[in-house]
Amino acid sequence: MVFSTPSLKSRSWFRALLGVLLLVSTSLARADSIFVQSAELAPRDGEYYLNASFSIGLTPTAQEALDRGVALHFIVEFALIYPRWYTLYFWNKRLVELQQTYRLSFNALTRQYTLSYGVLQQTFYTLENALSVLGSLSDQPLFEESLLDEDRVYEAQLRMRLDTARLPKPLQIDALGSDDWDVSSSWFRWTIQR
Repeated sequence: MVFSTPSLKSRSWFRALLGVLLLVSTSLARADSIFVQSAELAPRDGEYYLNASFSIGLTPTAQEALDRGVALHFIVEFALIYPRWYTLYFWNKRLVELQQTYRLSFNALTRQYTLSYGVLQQTFYTLENALSVLGSLSDQPLFEESLLDEDRVYEAQLRMRLDTARLPKPLQIDALGSDDWDVSSSWFRWTIQR
C-alpha cells in the first residue's frame, strides 16, 4: 500500500480556488446594495452643483417590507473636506456637509410606488423606474465657488444608505446587526481643485 501527500503545487491550486470562491461569494452577498456609478462637482454661475448616479438594489427583506406597505427612507450624504496632512489627517476641516432624505413607498391599492423628497413626490408603476429616479441626482446646488481657495486640493465624499432608524420599531430591532437590511454604498471619494 502506497501513501502519498498532496504536492505543494496542488495545495496552492486549492488555495487559489478557495480564494476565488470566497471572492465570488462576497460579491454575490453585496449584489443587493447601492453602488456609486459616477459623481462630479460642476462649477456654474459661481456655485458648485452635484451630479451623481447610483445603482440601487434592494435586499429581499427590504423589498418584501416595501411591498407590504413599509416606507423606506434613503439618505444621500455629501461632505467636502480640506485634508490636513500636518495633523496626520485626524483633524481634517469639514467645509460642507449635506444630508438629503428620500422616501420610497408602495400603495397596494393603486399598485404604484411613490418617491418623495420634501413636498415633492412622483409615482411609478414599477420599482425599477422608482429606483432609477432615486439613483439619479442632477444639478443639486451645494455651495458657492468662493468657499474654495485657489490651488488647494479638497476631497469630496458621497454615499447613499437606507435609514434603518426610520423603520417601524419591530423592524429596527430586526435590522440591528442584520445583513438583510444592509442597503448602503461605501463612501465614494474624489478630489477637486478650484
